[in-house]
Amino acid sequence: MFPRAALLGALLCAPALAQTTPAATPAAPAATPAAPVKGASSAATNRPVSALAVEVSAVVGGRIVSCPAALKLSVNAVCLYSQSGAATLRPLLKGKLAGRAGDWKTTGKSSLLRAAPAAGGAANAFVLLSPMSDKETLVVVDSLNVVAASPAKLTVPAGVTKGQPYVLGSDLLGVVKVTPLGGGKYRLSTEDDGLLTVTVGQKAAQAAAGTVELPLAPATDGKNLIFPLAGLRALGCTVTPEGTNLTVTCGADSVGLRPIVF
Repeated sequence: MFPRAALLGALLCAPALAQTTPAATPAAPAATPAAPVKGASSAATNRPVSALAVEVSAVVGGRIVSCPAALKLSVNAVCLYSQSGAATLRPLLKGKLAGRAGDWKTTGKSSLLRAAPAAGGAANAFVLLSPMSDKETLVVVDSLNVVAASPAKLTVPAGVTKGQPYVLGSDLLGVVKVTPLGGGKYRLSTEDDGLLTVTVGQKAAQAAAGTVELPLAPATDGKNLIFPLAGLRALGCTVTPEGTNLTVTCGADSVGLRPIVF
């Protein structure tokens, strides 16, 4: 409460990858999550991406979701939400694309695999795995054929883990009340008596029952609390893909939002 060709430079922000991957155009339009990827190309999906997305979808068993705008993907991108961990998906995808893909390149917790349309061919698409939790992964398929002068640059707030999904405190309005306490501390509370006091830059948080550890440390851009999506579970909230957004449910309250991935 997750994971685009410019993605190599903009999402992963890894210099080694950015040197070989050009910047891309804005993110792909929303797709319907109810059905798996189809084989036919559309106006928003070119042939290499469409073909690779079909193969990837068969392996990961995911549903199409809207690609997060912060990933700066090309218009060809396909994003899938999978209820399998990245560690499980990596060997499965490598096996499926055997002879057509190189090795996984990992930066932080995100992993990227370049793939060719046929064995011995030049790679023209990639698969990116961006973990949302130990058992949830945002799977991105996009083209490597976008040409631009230089990779896009994102302003990443201090303390943010690149490639991981976050939400702004203001996006949780209606389900979670976020109260600044000063000194980088915030209190998060829900109508269902969920209570959590967090500190920017620290994984340790104080819940009603005692100290808990968040999967990632909260951050701030100077105005907003930037909270790790998976950390909402510590408040008893659940996250479900829903149309073009994710639905965050806390007790009887829910809100649709789109996570931010730096």
